[in-house]
Amino acid sequence: MGSLFGKKSHKSSRQPAITEQDRAILQLKQQRDRLNQNRRRIETQLEREREVAKQLLKNGQKERALLLLRKKKMLEMQLDKSEGILENVERMTHELEFAQVQVDVVNSLRQGTDALKKMNEILKLEDIEKLMEDSREAMEYQNEVSNLLAGSLSRADEQDVEAELDELIRAEEAQHIGRLPDVPQRRERERDRIPVVSPTRVKQRVLAEAD
Repeated sequence: MGSLFGKKSHKSSRQPAITEQDRAILQLKQQRDRLNQNRRRIETQLEREREVAKQLLKNGQKERALLLLRKKKMLEMQLDKSEGILENVERMTHELEFAQVQVDVVNSLRQGTDALKKMNEILKLEDIEKLMEDSREAMEYQNEVSNLLAGSLSRADEQDVEAELDELIRAEEAQHIGRLPDVPQRRERERDRIPVVSPTRVKQRVLAEAD
């Protein structure tokens, strides 16, 4: 287990690869440092030789002082050249560093564009529209379920209930009409049930009551 963790740590501590641009920037910075050291050395030497020339003039050694000043002038010319080279090196270093930043930005944009293209391939417009439609239908169904659970009905449900009520009313009215008596037919049946009494039977009943 220890070797496994050690191997993982070795992978995580691996340094990134050094590019040609990195090497060029490093070399320019090293050259810049050498030029700065050379400039400081020349400036120190110029100051020292100036003091020596003053001392030679005090001692009456004009020719030696003049020779030393000529040498000092050559050093100043060399210093000017070094400063010009140093300026070019610093400008080149800055340009390379900025170019490296631009390359990194372009690479990041390229990677981002590729990732966006892959995401667009996964999330197609048709799939998104279908997903939105399914989501809308699911939300509508959920709202209907919530309304039913809450004891409230939708407008469509209210219309269905009213239509069912009208149907029940019509059925009740039709059934009530079917129970009403047919008056003419009942009177005819009652008239048919009245007995017919003959005159002979009436005379016999009267004589019996007289006795």
